[in-house]
Amino acid sequence: MSIEIFEALRSLEKERGISMDFMLEKINKAIVTGCKNNYGGNEEVIVNFDEEEGLFEVNLLKTVVDEVVNPGKEISLKDALNIKKGVSIGDQVGIKLDTKEFGRIAAQTARNIIRQGIKDGEKSQIAQEFQSKQDSIVTALIERIDDKSGAFTLRIGKAESTLPQSEQIGNEKVSEGDHIKVYLSEVKLMDKGPKIMISRTHSNFVKKLFESEVPEIADGTIEIKAVSREAGARSKVALISHNPSVDPIGSCIGPHGSRINTVVEETGGEKIDLILYSTDDKKFIAAALAPANVIRVEIDDALPSVCKVIVPASQLSLAIGNHGQNVRLAARLTGYKIDIRPEQEF
Repeated sequence: MSIEIFEALRSLEKERGISMDFMLEKINKAIVTGCKNNYGGNEEVIVNFDEEEGLFEVNLLKTVVDEVVNPGKEISLKDALNIKKGVSIGDQVGIKLDTKEFGRIAAQTARNIIRQGIKDGEKSQIAQEFQSKQDSIVTALIERIDDKSGAFTLRIGKAESTLPQSEQIGNEKVSEGDHIKVYLSEVKLMDKGPKIMISRTHSNFVKKLFESEVPEIADGTIEIKAVSREAGARSKVALISHNPSVDPIGSCIGPHGSRINTVVEETGGEKIDLILYSTDDKKFIAAALAPANVIRVEIDDALPSVCKVIVPASQLSLAIGNHGQNVRLAARLTGYKIDIRPEQEF
């Protein structure tokens, strides 16, 4: 039986990637639980595994007493001396359980605990796998689309996750069996297994897409300082180059627009404004309101998070944007509350 157990564990390790040490720990727990249930609550068990020999032995510790009251935990001095010479009252003696007895005691308990151990091992594997992918983009298979809620059930490697409609880009035209990219924002360890939080509307979805398309971002030459986004409609991306000879906007656009077009396509045709970041807040705010032209920006020292922006009257609607979208995204990008006024008012 011992050899078969080790062979099964090696097979489990090879096929499912669950380590033998992990499962031996679960078997040890099964043996302890089985002995406790069958020996009057005695859980003082020593389990010795010998992987090289393919053997293990189980010793149940019993206390030497004058008169045995609990046979599961106690042994008479006479019987104890037959096992180990020189013992006295109060000492503990290890009773070796034979294979058949162990099988009868722990078989059912072991099966349940080992089965749970396999599940726990797989959950742990999935959790470790996805924790390493947190804050990155992964490719997922659409297994099912809920007709009522519109949620996608996705298969990501060995794990399953749900992409609710609120995390989807507009009215995406996809079908079951399609592959889509999602941003893995967080992995939560729950009792039932890891809960994978995914999104296609998160600002970092656009950021990570650019990182994958633009080598200069991946190697740190260009840095994305901030992203503000209304998924499926428009994004503003603030860029800075740490090499004066590298144009951050040109690099992100790519030859013939190839790089930015890939991002636009993945986001469902989202309009993307590439903005030059500046440590000068006035310059940054003016740039963030693109494509509108800005005459000047005024920041009141008494209200450091509020600014007034003056634009030509002809540029007012462009600066504000459709339903206020342009100024709203600029405000999120810069961290300022922006009050836009036409030049005539000043």
